[in-house]
Amino acid sequence: MISMTELSKKHRSPESALRLRKRKASQKRLKFYGILAITLSGLALAILLWSVLGKSGGALTEHHIAMEITLDAGLIDRENIDSTDFSKLSKNMLKERFSYVNGRTERREMYDIISSGAAYELRDLVTQNPDMVGQTVTFDFLASDIADLYLKGAYGQIEPVDHSGDLTVSSDGGQVSFRSSTDDFTPYLGSARSRLLVRADELRVEAGLQENGRRVFTERGDPGEAALREAARDARISEAETLEKLAQQPDGIFELDAFTASIFLKLGQVWVQVETISANGGSGKILGDINDGIIAADDWQLLIYAAPPITRKVSDLQAVLLEDLRLAGRVSKGINTHFFTAGDSREPELAGIWGAAVGSFWTMMVTIVFAFFIGVPAAIYLEEFARDNKFTRMVEININNLAAVPSIVFGLLGLSVFIGFMGMQRSSPIVGGMVLGIMTLPVIIIAARAAIKAVPPSIRDGALALGASDLQVSMHHVLPLSMPGILTGTILGMARALGETAPLIMIGMVAFIVDIPDGPTDNATVLPVQIFRWADFPERAFEARTAAAILVLLVFLFAMNLTAILLRKRFERRW
Repeated sequence: MISMTELSKKHRSPESALRLRKRKASQKRLKFYGILAITLSGLALAILLWSVLGKSGGALTEHHIAMEITLDAGLIDRENIDSTDFSKLSKNMLKERFSYVNGRTERREMYDIISSGAAYELRDLVTQNPDMVGQTVTFDFLASDIADLYLKGAYGQIEPVDHSGDLTVSSDGGQVSFRSSTDDFTPYLGSARSRLLVRADELRVEAGLQENGRRVFTERGDPGEAALREAARDARISEAETLEKLAQQPDGIFELDAFTASIFLKLGQVWVQVETISANGGSGKILGDINDGIIAADDWQLLIYAAPPITRKVSDLQAVLLEDLRLAGRVSKGINTHFFTAGDSREPELAGIWGAAVGSFWTMMVTIVFAFFIGVPAAIYLEEFARDNKFTRMVEININNLAAVPSIVFGLLGLSVFIGFMGMQRSSPIVGGMVLGIMTLPVIIIAARAAIKAVPPSIRDGALALGASDLQVSMHHVLPLSMPGILTGTILGMARALGETAPLIMIGMVAFIVDIPDGPTDNATVLPVQIFRWADFPERAFEARTAAAILVLLVFLFAMNLTAILLRKRFERRW
């Protein structure tokens, strides 16, 4: 036997100290890895929430444009107001307000600053107040998505810049020439020069391609086609050289196009859209009526829109009109009520989540009824009454396997059984709820069995000793005591079902639904599918609405998980 003295010496040996240091170092590494994993997870969650919150802010507010509109009694039938074309009245109002806007393209751009849905809101107002017909009223028109984004600064904005010279103006029809007494425009020639050099580089690349073609046709023995390629090459080189020389001239006149910053002059109440520019002057298009003469430096403004037109959705004309309205005090900003109270729409400014939220509510109601009232009895039977045989073990294995089946498989099941075989209506919450109920059923059964199994056997033995039957033991004692765990598992399963998209897409709940569903049999969509659809739309305004809808869905999920935690804390028993 090893004596205590020898054992003590062995534990104080260098080898023992080395093993102890290694064990402590291993524990520190494990602790560090755990803290690092938690930190990275929290950082990822924080980045996700920050990204969603940052992008969703634009969807929570909207702009309105207050305009005076004449409700012409000759165009409005008091007996049938709904038949009136209120969009025509809105267009007439815009044409009267901006009488200097001519041409089909320009007027179409002008009409686009107001939402197409504003006409329907005006119709509803007149329907409720028919005495307004024949009057001139001030109405807050909802701004279009393009106008709203501009007013929020998403596309940049027209900004005034410093200048010092007096401006000499000479107009000719719709065009105006201007010249400043100082070189006020010199700092803004760089963009135009850069554009000329970029275009020259593009022409030289094209010339290189033409030269390659000339060589190929020369080798093929086709002198005619080779000559055409050579002429095209020389023409592009000549044009490139001309542009390069123009860009090097300090006093040259440069054309502004879609690839250069936009420049404007504001002469009192009149705007000028600059088309050509030099160091101290240029020419442009008049937006209004102007008088020739000399304008003092303090009486005109030089404005720059730094974002080139090619990079933004809003046109120069629309930006000028919106700035004109904003300076006139006709633009207001408020809470976006459409987002919370309206259904889906192709127009971003009119699109809302209420229809999808109601569809999610009906779908979840069907899901919980279908899954809970089938899953819990199944769990009670398997845990309390079923015999341990091959059939029961096979059922348990299948339940565990179904819990891991991809959700889209349940969508295929619903498509083939509920819609294909049973002929139920596509895109309805009752079908979607039954599909999600089947998907959630294994999760609820597993959670319910675990909760039932956690009830101490002494509860069952005491009830049986007092003469209770097996059914009474299960229903009066085991089930109430296991209900907190069952409810927790049910809510977590419902939270998973609330975020599912793939199975609902398979049964047609991806359809474009404008109306708010009144019940589980109406056509509807749900929040995750709504988010999926909005994320695929090209309009930029849907980006903010997608983020806001994600935020709403996260709030629902957090609320359901918080409910599960509170239920567990409220009904938790310690045995």
